[in-house]
Amino acid sequence: MPSKDIAQTIVELERGKGSTRFSRLIRICEELFGPARISGSHHIFKMPWPGDPRLNLQPDKGKAKPYQVEQVITALKRLKEL
Repeated sequence: MPSKDIAQTIVELERGKGSTRFSRLIRICEELFGPARISGSHHIFKMPWPGDPRLNLQPDKGKAKPYQVEQVITALKRLKEL
């Protein structure tokens, strides 16, 4: 995904932190970070950099949890810098 698309995705997620659908967040992460390892309701994505190499996402009644949306935004910003 080009950095322009990443920037647009960041804006979209920042606007709708409390109302982002979990399925949308998963699609974004799968497109950028590859397939998730799924353990129960947890979708775990490995990051392409060293350090804290995972995003651990789980749904909340079909919606993404706002703090997890924020974690994805942070990961997207870091990915954009690579």
